[in-house]
Amino acid sequence: MRILRANGTTFRPRRFAGRASNYLTYFASSVAAGMAVKAPNIVVSLTDPPIVGLAAWWTARRTGARFVFLCEDIFPEVAALLEDFHNPLVNRTLDRINRSLLREADAIVALGDRMRARLVDEKGADPERVHVIHNWADCERIRPGTKDNPFARAMGFADRFVVMHSGNVGMSQNLDVLIAAADLLRAKERLTIAIVGDGSRRAWLEAEVARRNLSNVVFLPYQPKETLHDSFAAADAFLVSLKPGIEGYIVPSKLYGILAAGRPYVAAVDPSCEAAEIAVSHRCGLLAKPGDPADLADKIAILYDAQASTKQMGANAREAALRFDRKAAVGQYYDLFAQLARVARAA
Repeated sequence: MRILRANGTTFRPRRFAGRASNYLTYFASSVAAGMAVKAPNIVVSLTDPPIVGLAAWWTARRTGARFVFLCEDIFPEVAALLEDFHNPLVNRTLDRINRSLLREADAIVALGDRMRARLVDEKGADPERVHVIHNWADCERIRPGTKDNPFARAMGFADRFVVMHSGNVGMSQNLDVLIAAADLLRAKERLTIAIVGDGSRRAWLEAEVARRNLSNVVFLPYQPKETLHDSFAAADAFLVSLKPGIEGYIVPSKLYGILAAGRPYVAAVDPSCEAAEIAVSHRCGLLAKPGDPADLADKIAILYDAQASTKQMGANAREAALRFDRKAAVGQYYDLFAQLARVARAA
């Protein structure tokens, strides 16, 4: 495998100028790196940074390769909904760029059916060229583990009922609702809400927990890979949440690791979101109204009070994970790329 590095500035993306600088310098670097690419069959671009697809499209057209646009999120809607990237001119430009890339792509990959619908109905993507390939978890590496493990004992979780959010603590996760729900769950003496990760909203959430004087919420940093297995096993259930209206523009990909770990979850998302559909169809989670602290608290209480049922949902989650195993997703990508490569050779 030959790796060509493309570097950019690494300013903190809290302000528009820093984020824009990071995007533009990385784009320029990736264009330069693309000049060293000789004759590939396939060129694949992600959607973030949101303009990097132009570098991939140009490289594909220059070399005669097929261009695949892998939509992990959809711009500018993601930027506009997250409230930290408001610039109408930039958003209109991003919309035009992404619509153009969707038109030019030989194949488009969406991470779920809701995202596919967004791309076709709202962005004008050709439905014949949009392929749904879910994100995945490695079910050989991520397996259900015992609750009584070194991480759980060190954190004091071994004899607690732990509901965990693990991952980015940013705008899209809407964790303000989780803090409000924790306030409503003070009477559950063995309940701990664990927020594991970091992001732009963590400092505000920590201040809100202190303001409410909540003893049932703890914050932990990102865990290293060697302790991830025990970290996931320390949870009795997880939270998967999205800000209302953002479903399909973003797919909560951490869901697949939760399934592989054999843990149930509360999906505080729109019913059209993949996390909600999987929870219902595989009976591995409960749905809560997004943005509703009382409903989220009720669903957490159901998991807390009926732990035999909660464990069964965890077993169901592990069964569901096998549908989204890494090998299955890699096979889908292989088939798509092989099909495109055959067309490229015949052209």
